[in-house]
Amino acid sequence: MPRHRLIVTGGAGFIGSATIWQLNQLGYDDIISVDALRSGDKWKNLVGLRITDALHKDDFIATLRRNPGAYQADTVIHMGACSATTERDADYLLANNLRYTRELCDWALQRRARFIYASSAATYGEGADGFDDDPARLESLVPLNMYGFSKHLFDLHAARTGLLQQVVGLKFFNVFGPNEYHKGDMMSVVCKAHRQVIATGELQLFQSHRDGFADGEQQRDFVYVKDVTAVIAWLVATPHVHGLFNLGTGQARSWNALAHAVFSAMQRAPQIRYVPMPESIRDRYQYFTQASMTRLAAAGCPVQWSTLESAIADYVTRYLGSGEVTLGVAGLQAPTHTG
Repeated sequence: MPRHRLIVTGGAGFIGSATIWQLNQLGYDDIISVDALRSGDKWKNLVGLRITDALHKDDFIATLRRNPGAYQADTVIHMGACSATTERDADYLLANNLRYTRELCDWALQRRARFIYASSAATYGEGADGFDDDPARLESLVPLNMYGFSKHLFDLHAARTGLLQQVVGLKFFNVFGPNEYHKGDMMSVVCKAHRQVIATGELQLFQSHRDGFADGEQQRDFVYVKDVTAVIAWLVATPHVHGLFNLGTGQARSWNALAHAVFSAMQRAPQIRYVPMPESIRDRYQYFTQASMTRLAAAGCPVQWSTLESAIADYVTRYLGSGEVTLGVAGLQAPTHTG
């Protein structure tokens, strides 16, 4: 393989580090990770991965401002962002999720580098009009939180300025899998469920507060991180593909189905208790999400989505059940996808 230089922002985070792992499996190792490690455990996600450097996100962008030629890249994968849907500091979100993205995108395109960035399904808001990733629908979307709005603003910028003809944006749905252990309250329910079952023997799910949905029957489009990174790796190797795409599975599943899959993978009988949803989130809670995957399939993406059950079985047995092992430490081969 010819030498291919990559910069991955959010490189020690959940999807970023999993992307580096996936790229390593395919022979890419000239990779700069950009992140803010601070004093937490996020650094552990980089252990066992092949990278050339790990830079602080503020130092990285400051260096580019002083000297645009300081770093070279054939592809920039911009996963770095504040992903907390509960973050209330709007100024911080705009600086971190919008302006940083615009500046890095401009730099990448000036250097003739491919630019792949993380958007979010949070841009759809309640999703009353569905989850169609047609850019022509962007102007009508109404995000429910500031995080979704910050992501939506860059999508709008990319569409209005014609950047979507040159870059790739990915609207991630409910991603779960190894390397999310540092995310605290923003971890997936799969990881939280495993911890909860180990500690208490049962799993708590929110009651429904909407007619037409039984307790635990709220639905999400859950997608395994190994499938997500397989798509990103395909995009790295397919430079003619551009645009804004959903990244889910196209199939909504209930929290009850997720819970039963976790108990099955742990070889335990299901013990589920339904608890009231906090009033603070009831008005902003999504009862159904399901990605329209037509446009990504039409672009030629060959990835076959793992079933919820097979993905959870892989996650629980290979990673969570072994003490929350990271992808790099596990040293696994490239994933085999089961549809």
